[in-house]
Amino acid sequence: MHELSPFIVDLALVIVTAAVFSILFKSLKQPAVLSYIIAGVVLSFFINKESPEFEHLESWAEIGIIFLLFGLGLEFSFKKLMKVGVTAIITTLFVVITMMSVGYFLGLSFGWSPTTSFYLGAMICMSSTMMIIKILDELKLSRKNFAGIVFGILVIEDLVAVLLMVLLSTIAVSQKVEGAELFFSFIKLLGFLLFWFLLGMFLLPTFLRKAKRFLNDETLLIVSVAFCIGMVYLATKAGFSEALGAFVMGSILAETIESERIEKLTLPIKDFFGAIFFVSVGMMIHFTSLGAYIVPILVISLVVTIGKVLSTIAGVLLSGQNMHTAVYTGFSLSQIGEFSYIIAALGLSLGAIESSLYQIIVAASVITTISTPYMMKLAAPTYGFLEKVVPQSWQDFFNRGSSARPVSEQGIWKKLLTDMGKTMAIHFFMCVIIVYLVLIYGVPFVQEFLPGMKGNLLVAAALIILLSPFMRIIIISKDNSEEFRRLWSESKSNRGPLLFTIFARVLTCTGLITFVFFELFHAGFAITFALALVCVMGFITSSHLKKRTVSLEQHFKENYNEKEKLHESKAPVTKGFVDHLLAKDLHLTEFTILPHYSIVGKTLTESNFRQSFGVNIVKIIRGNVRINIPNGDERIYPGDHIVVLGTDTQMEAFQTLLEEKRLKYEHYEEKASPEVLMEQIQIGVNSHLIGKTIRTSGIQETYACLLVGIERDDASMQNPDLDMVLEAGDILWLIGEHDNILKINNI
Repeated sequence: MHELSPFIVDLALVIVTAAVFSILFKSLKQPAVLSYIIAGVVLSFFINKESPEFEHLESWAEIGIIFLLFGLGLEFSFKKLMKVGVTAIITTLFVVITMMSVGYFLGLSFGWSPTTSFYLGAMICMSSTMMIIKILDELKLSRKNFAGIVFGILVIEDLVAVLLMVLLSTIAVSQKVEGAELFFSFIKLLGFLLFWFLLGMFLLPTFLRKAKRFLNDETLLIVSVAFCIGMVYLATKAGFSEALGAFVMGSILAETIESERIEKLTLPIKDFFGAIFFVSVGMMIHFTSLGAYIVPILVISLVVTIGKVLSTIAGVLLSGQNMHTAVYTGFSLSQIGEFSYIIAALGLSLGAIESSLYQIIVAASVITTISTPYMMKLAAPTYGFLEKVVPQSWQDFFNRGSSARPVSEQGIWKKLLTDMGKTMAIHFFMCVIIVYLVLIYGVPFVQEFLPGMKGNLLVAAALIILLSPFMRIIIISKDNSEEFRRLWSESKSNRGPLLFTIFARVLTCTGLITFVFFELFHAGFAITFALALVCVMGFITSSHLKKRTVSLEQHFKENYNEKEKLHESKAPVTKGFVDHLLAKDLHLTEFTILPHYSIVGKTLTESNFRQSFGVNIVKIIRGNVRINIPNGDERIYPGDHIVVLGTDTQMEAFQTLLEEKRLKYEHYEEKASPEVLMEQIQIGVNSHLIGKTIRTSGIQETYACLLVGIERDDASMQNPDLDMVLEAGDILWLIGEHDNILKINNI
């Protein structure tokens, strides 16, 4: 008889246990991640970690990491990083630097090695994206103004975590912290990210757009996973982790118009394999030995809770936000996140940390996770306490950023040089990457088939063709800009510096091509420089290259902005409107009107929003119809999306009004509706139906049944006339619920 593979048995045990604990923790209103970890702790008593079957589960866990990072990448988006604002950037950098320093010195105080201490600092500076979003939603805080800052911080923390994974891998391999090596790894990482992001944005949106008619849900899922696994392979070949490759591909696909659809399709895969990963995290904990680590567990939990709250508050205040926003943001980020498990697993697999640290950090994560909802609830009383004890002069200083301040216009020179610097940095970096790839991989490949000078000439020609569009953009892309022309025409004194910027860009491109020629042909500097200068002049004067460059640049911009334009066309309000709000404590929030909301059917005048709550209805979206600045006679209907302008306090009161009936309905258990049946009854001699017509019998109006047929004597009548008089002995064919038919039978 065929026996089930032990691997399948163990996998089934993992999934069943995870399902049981997931339901249990859901009833306790605890996050699913925590339930999986506890399930793993329980399973650690039954599955031998030294068995071959456990190695198979570790492979499944690696797949879980890939899809977890792929999902985070789909939610991340590099565009989001550029839009999160100065507050999120300053706060995140301050928190990361502070907590990594605290963790490093805390690890040294426990007697751990510098490498282990560095890993500890990296683990405790990350917060939990999934859990914070879930808890903010459950506590009805996701519409508060500070929630936007929290989400921005989480976005940047995700990227910082990916960078840390690469840097920590380098430290683990070398077993020491060397500035030059870390710098090289960082540059290599930036090159990998930039190269694949630009190439992906140039190709993937076009591919998805052209192939859209072939991409049903099944095909799109397979194609998306194929892209993910392909980038995982390329990342590992480049010396990075599979998690980085998955994250990069997710972030590239996040910029396409199919991103939401891909995210929805891959969510079950991410949840399934993610559950296995988090269960494997729990299985690595030796529950019986945790008592020996109780002191560092409690100390790290306390340091994380207090340290992250204080450092986040300080970071938000440093960025210019008010004290209210700082306190609420700080108390939302007081836990250790999922990336910490991935970093811990990475350190354990590379032998950089001891198993004890892995168990300590997971145990501390469980403690801080459980405490997070309570920490969030402490924000309000803490802010109230600070309002009483903090001197008014300090409060005025902290709150100085909450008033509206005019934005000063940048100088023309500053704008020109900033745009020119960004363009030059991105495209020159791409040129360097192309040169590196061709010299390291292209030259040996060509030399196998075409050795000697001929092969090098072929490589040089290919490089010139590849570099030409990027270098042309570097040299002349901003020379036709409005700022450049205005500075040139306004004053002759500007012409010298402007010509110098052109000369500097020409010299930079010439220098890179000179380096290429020297590496390929080992000729003298004068010859290689002269040839390089001729190539650059050719880039500038070629009309064919100009057309090709403009076409490529336009194609990239269309792909890059495709999703944003689509969202703007569907957005309730434009980004410009949001950016020009008069005060930071005012913000826009969109509400969806459900059928049971108390304002359904009322006009705006009857609802009296502005007088009662101080909020303003900016827009009503009803299907494809948009009603801007609606008047008081406009009614609210189920399914409407209303865009509201107000403060946090006003939004909270308004949301309470909207949902005052929801509590009445959400506790009702969903019950199956009674089945509709066809049954027959016979009219008895004492029935009250005798002598009545079908119309006056009340069969349909009173008992919600349909009379579809009558049998009388030997005759059978279908759909009888409503004026037909009922007689004793008639057999009635009725359609309706069984209980209602019984009531008719009883009369």
